[in-house]
Amino acid sequence: MSQLPADPPPSWRKPAGIFLILTLIAVWAVIVVALSAWVGAWPILVQAVFYLVAGIIWVLPLKPLLRWMELGKWRG
Repeated sequence: MSQLPADPPPSWRKPAGIFLILTLIAVWAVIVVALSAWVGAWPILVQAVFYLVAGIIWVLPLKPLLRWMELGKWRG
């Protein structure tokens, strides 16, 4: 009978990465909300574009962060 390989010990990077992701979302939300009074004076279509871009752009730092959580390196 062969033995199954032991599971590797859990990494601290995953909980730390989850905390960083939640912090990133919270900080980004605070920034967008702080700008909302200023953005509210813009025409509605310009506001829509702003909020669409603001809703997508926060995802950009996630790829290196997720790579670090999984592999322990920031770059491929």
